[in-house]
Amino acid sequence: MSDTPPDRLATNPDSPFYDEALLTRGVGIRFKGVEKTNVDEYCVSEGWVKLSLPTKDRRGNPLTVKLQGPVEPYFRGPEAE
Repeated sequence: MSDTPPDRLATNPDSPFYDEALLTRGVGIRFKGVEKTNVDEYCVSEGWVKLSLPTKDRRGNPLTVKLQGPVEPYFRGPEAE
């Protein structure tokens, strides 16, 4: 595995940007210099994150808000083998 996280990653298994191996390894996100723990999806090249809110929509999915700004992903734990 690479030492740099991907440009785009999602936590939703239905997304084409979902990668279970990377999520198991542990990816952290700094958005505008602040650590975020409720990130559902991010894109470094486009400069946005989708943050989950504590409420659900009518289908039971968490509501999200998309924010623009600098995104810095990093790996939290040791590299998976």
